[in-house]
Amino acid sequence: MTTKSLGNPFDEKSRLNHSQGCSCDLCSAEARRGGLSDGDRLKLLEQQAEGRTLQPVLAEPGRSRATAFASSEDMMDRAIESAIVRGVFGHNDASRRKFLRLVGGGTLAAILGSLIPMDKVKAAVKESTGKLEKTRLKVGFVPITCATPIIMAQPMGFYAKHGLDVDVIKTAGWAVARDKSLNGEYDASHMLTPMPLAMSMGAGSTASPYLMPAVENINGQAIVLHNKHIDKRDPKDWKGFKFGVPFDYSMHNFLLRYYVAEHGIDPDQDIQIRVVPPPEMVANLRAGNLDGYLSPDPFNQRAVYEKVGFIHILTKDIWEGHPCCAFACSQKFATELPNTYAALFKAIVDATHFSAKQENRAEIAKAISPKNYLNQPEIVVRQVLTGRYVDGVDQKVLDVPDRIDFDPFPWHSMAVWILTQMKRWGYIEGDVDYRKIAEEVYVAAETGKVMQDLGYTPPSKTYENYTIMGKTFDYTKPEEYINSFAIKRA
Repeated sequence: MTTKSLGNPFDEKSRLNHSQGCSCDLCSAEARRGGLSDGDRLKLLEQQAEGRTLQPVLAEPGRSRATAFASSEDMMDRAIESAIVRGVFGHNDASRRKFLRLVGGGTLAAILGSLIPMDKVKAAVKESTGKLEKTRLKVGFVPITCATPIIMAQPMGFYAKHGLDVDVIKTAGWAVARDKSLNGEYDASHMLTPMPLAMSMGAGSTASPYLMPAVENINGQAIVLHNKHIDKRDPKDWKGFKFGVPFDYSMHNFLLRYYVAEHGIDPDQDIQIRVVPPPEMVANLRAGNLDGYLSPDPFNQRAVYEKVGFIHILTKDIWEGHPCCAFACSQKFATELPNTYAALFKAIVDATHFSAKQENRAEIAKAISPKNYLNQPEIVVRQVLTGRYVDGVDQKVLDVPDRIDFDPFPWHSMAVWILTQMKRWGYIEGDVDYRKIAEEVYVAAETGKVMQDLGYTPPSKTYENYTIMGKTFDYTKPEEYINSFAIKRA
């Protein structure tokens, strides 16, 4: 079940948990609209809780949309009440509503009031979080499954749960996401894990200090080849191939380079690597403009679905548990709006942990597949998220539950590895203070605290070594690691 509503927890007619296929007025209205913003959704919930006719709140030209509560403080009060009531009933909404039909909302409120000092609880929570400086936010995302927590946090209510009204804005590609973030059009954005490092260092753009408090996903990518290359499974046969990656500063680019170089192929001499926006990958493969790509999903699975390509290898089989995408924002946003930043950060971490649970994946696939989000066939997204899929090579159904996974912790050692690859291939030059940059951009300490606040257990350390295609990466010796490769630009 999902936490999708800030409806009145003392009203038997108000649903606090809305499963997929829910036929209540709120979900029916949302389905007709093709998705609502959190502000519109909360307005509908308020109307629902008061027993009024539901009317979608539409913005008129030149006017802002109505908000559901008089203030963010009222919204927080409702969220706290809802959380307490849900907890009392073990998050079983059917039990809550059945109990309310027997005794009434007033009785439940009185019982809880005699057991829990509600006003003190509310005051303590507000004191710990502080008043939100801004509740209406714009967060960009590129329509790929790596962005699952950022996307599903809107239709499934995680932003609203933390007192925020967030517009998640579909973005054409990573250069657009970077530029809109840099010029302040987005408060925060879905990014690739190398991007905040590059932006902070001024690699590929004007230097601007960025923070990456949360990884969005681990694994979740693949190398796809055109069906005409079904007999060329050995990378040594790929000389002259044209490959697509979604951005220069991406794990896709660095993993593709790493993979082919380990097979003796120079990525700058023996193949061509082109930047192609993820939604254009399949069309370019079909047209023959690409022989293959290392892309985020669902476009790997979409190539199989369209019978254009096949999955050569999942990136988890190159580096098990590698990071890919992230939630990031400017240091300016975090500094000037600390309470808003904290609330947004908590919503993302909360949604990421929800996404990590296999039992939630099919429901999430249904929530994020529509046109206003991924705009993909639900079956394609479900195959990616659940890990039950066909790879296009034969008709066998594969079962790989961690084909994509979700873990918000931004390991500093992951940042060091990314920096070594940026230097290996000439994206950065000169002396690099690997640990200093990693620790300034990947704010693991903050992530660990937020995880603890939400009841999750963070790792006890922020660095670890990795084995990638049989080769050990020692985070304490980054320069030795770079120099150990036979194929490199550095």
